[in-house]
Amino acid sequence: MTIAASHKTPPAVTPAEKGVGPLLRAWREQRRVSQLELALRADSSARHISFIETGRSKPSEEMVLRLAEHLDVPVRERNALLLAAGYAPRYTETPLDDPALDTLREGLERLIQGYEPYPALVVDALYDVVAANRGVLMLLDGIPESLLAQPLNAMRLTLHPQGLAPRIRNLRQWRGHLLAQMQQHIALHRSQRLRELYEEVAAYPVPEADDRTGTDEPASPVPHFALPLRIEHEGRTLSFVSSISTFNTPMDVTVAELAIETLVPADPATAEYLRSQ
Repeated sequence: MTIAASHKTPPAVTPAEKGVGPLLRAWREQRRVSQLELALRADSSARHISFIETGRSKPSEEMVLRLAEHLDVPVRERNALLLAAGYAPRYTETPLDDPALDTLREGLERLIQGYEPYPALVVDALYDVVAANRGVLMLLDGIPESLLAQPLNAMRLTLHPQGLAPRIRNLRQWRGHLLAQMQQHIALHRSQRLRELYEEVAAYPVPEADDRTGTDEPASPVPHFALPLRIEHEGRTLSFVSSISTFNTPMDVTVAELAIETLVPADPATAEYLRSQ
């Protein structure tokens, strides 16, 4: 359950030499926000926004950050906007194994350990696993060593035909959910590495075991409040729903890109089985 060392992800935005104006326009158009709407949100004018985007006006550092906030630009890309405008980056990027993040790492480990026997893990922006508890390790039992090599990637582990995919009883549904989630993250972060990961896992063949989907319903159907992950473990079908948490108003790129995923038992039988382990 040791926190893995993080790696620095290359900037995911257009090169800074193109200027801050085109970058801000690209983010505004991606968010489908008009110049007028953005101006109203940022307490500015549509004329001033237009001048910034065309390079006729240089925005202040405060204005760059204000526009980035109202456009929901990720923290990493806010640094790129500042650099493009001629300002120093505002947000640090501290490696996860840096002593400065000792308290954060300890807190994450206590959090996911305290969630046992239920599965919980921490992933970064590329879905690489930086921490996992014993509940997760139980589900990974029997996975080939080649898929467990560092960096351990949650999407590869789940969707690879030699990974968890053959054990997932509703694979087509769960696969569709994960790929849609990745598409949303690509739109938010505009990361080439994330897009390459998406293309890799989307191309994995769906194992024949998925033909069983829908044939292993519980004897007493349980109403689900979210799409369940139904996965086979030692002859039993366990059912979970996923919950993802992130940090509120992070001031560091590394921290901003961490996500804590917990798997909540979706039926009494799953909860009882895990508590018995």
